[in-house]
Amino acid sequence: MKELGEYLRITRLDNGVSMEEAAEDLDLSVSQLENIEKGNVRAFKDVYGLKQYVKQYAKYLGLDPEKVIDEFNEFLFEHTSKISLDDILEAKRNSEAKEEKKIKSPYTKEYKKKTNWFPILGGIALLLVVSILVYFIISSVNKVPVRTEELKGVSQYELAYETYCS
Repeated sequence: MKELGEYLRITRLDNGVSMEEAAEDLDLSVSQLENIEKGNVRAFKDVYGLKQYVKQYAKYLGLDPEKVIDEFNEFLFEHTSKISLDDILEAKRNSEAKEEKKIKSPYTKEYKKKTNWFPILGGIALLLVVSILVYFIISSVNKVPVRTEELKGVSQYELAYETYCS
């Protein structure tokens, strides 16, 4: 990033633009431009914001912003690929520790939404009862009367006559 910043600084000086003039035209502070030209990435909270500043600065200086951003992306890749796993884990632990230290107020506390299971279970129970009732109604309507062995060979008229006679 230092080489890229130096390239931007030399281009600015070759164009005869002062630091204050460039900062005013880009709506940036002088310290932001100085940090860009010195390659001080740590002065910026957001690397993606820095990327936009570099692109805007390259356009302002009449450079090809795509080539400048390619150089910036190369730096970013080299920089992030050199971070050790231990450093990443340490940063994660630090962020978790900061999260634990936050003061929780009843006004800012995040409440988890509780699921009300009563309507869901009630609906399932109702569906089950209705299904059972429909099953019994259909099975009773379709039920064939049971005929014993002695009635299987006898017609209805013969059965009525025997009942009448006895």
